[in-house]
Amino acid sequence: MKIDGVIGFDPSGIAASARRLEEAGYDGAWTAETGRDPFLPLAIAAEATERLELATGIAVAFARNPMTLATVANDLQQLSKGRFVLGLGSQIKPHITKRFSMPWSRPAPRMRELVTAIRAIWKTWETGTRLDFRGEFYTHTLMTPFFDPGPNPFGNPKIVLAAVGTHMAEVAGEVGDGLMAHPFTTARYVREVSLPALERGAAKAGKTRRDLVVSLPGLVVTGSTEEELTASAKAAKTQLAFYGSTPSYRPVLELHGWGELQDELHARSKRGDWDTMGELVDDEVLQTFAVVAPPGRVADAVLERWGGLVDRFSFSTPIPAAQMATVIAAFHDVADSAQARPHGENG
Repeated sequence: MKIDGVIGFDPSGIAASARRLEEAGYDGAWTAETGRDPFLPLAIAAEATERLELATGIAVAFARNPMTLATVANDLQQLSKGRFVLGLGSQIKPHITKRFSMPWSRPAPRMRELVTAIRAIWKTWETGTRLDFRGEFYTHTLMTPFFDPGPNPFGNPKIVLAAVGTHMAEVAGEVGDGLMAHPFTTARYVREVSLPALERGAAKAGKTRRDLVVSLPGLVVTGSTEEELTASAKAAKTQLAFYGSTPSYRPVLELHGWGELQDELHARSKRGDWDTMGELVDDEVLQTFAVVAPPGRVADAVLERWGGLVDRFSFSTPIPAAQMATVIAAFHDVADSAQARPHGENG
C-alpha cells in the first residue's frame, strides 16, 4: 500500500511542502479543488521534487471540457517527468450549474465520454492522426499544427475517477485507470459495492482489478493525549456529518442500516445548522468510517482495515506534523517487516 500526502495552497510554501513530503517518505501528493485551483500547486511541486507522484484529488471534471483537461494534464505530465495522475470527480448538480455555470446531465455517461474524448485528443497529439471525436456531450474535430504540442516524451498520464455510486465506479473501471473512493465510505461498502462495480466496468474493456489502482483518502482519528484524541474525533464527526447530509451519499449509510441518520443530517443542513450536525454522529458510526488508533498504531490499523482493498491511502482528516512523523515511520516499519519475511510467508 502506498501512502500519499496533501499539498495545500500556500503561495510561499508549496515547494517546501512538496519537498517535506518527499523527504518524509510519502509515495505521492494530492491536491484538492476546494477554494483553490488544483493544478497550479502541482506545477510548482513537479519542479521541487524528483520521485513524488503528483495527482489531483480531485479536479472538477464538469467545470471544464476535454480539451482543457487534456492540455493541462499533458503539461503536468511533462513537467513532472511522468509522475502526474489526473484525478477527476463529477461534483454534484448544484455546484456545476450554480457555482460553475456549466451544463449538467447524466454524470456517468458524461464522464465516460469526457475521459474517452481526452484520450482521443492525446492520441492525435501522439500519432498525428486527424482529431475526429463526436459524442453526445462533446465534439472535438479541429487540431491544427499550431495548437498540437506533439507526443509527450513521458507518455500519457493515468486517469482515476472519484466515485461513490456504482454507475461511476463502473465507468472508472471501463475507461479509467482506477478509482478514488470517497472519504465517506466504509470497508464493507468498498468490498461489497465499489469493487464489484469497478470490476464490472473493467470487464467491459477486457481489464481486471490488477490493471487498476484504488485510492482512498481515509478518515483517521488519532492523538497522543486524551484531549488530542477528543479533538480529532470531533473533527472527524463534523466531516462525516457534512458528507452524510448529501443525498447522493445515502447508500453508504443505508448499507449499514443508518438511512434515517441521512434524513436528520440533511434536514439540519437545510436549516443551516452546520455546527450541530456532528452531534448526530455517534461513536459506532465514527469507528465504522474512521480508523481510530494512537499514532504508533495507525499504520497497523489502516492495513488491518484497508489492506487488500485499496492500493493507496491518504489522510482525509488533518493530523499534526509531530504525530504524522510517527505515523509515517510506522508505515515504513511495516513495509520493512514485510520485505524481510521469507518468500511465501503471509502477514
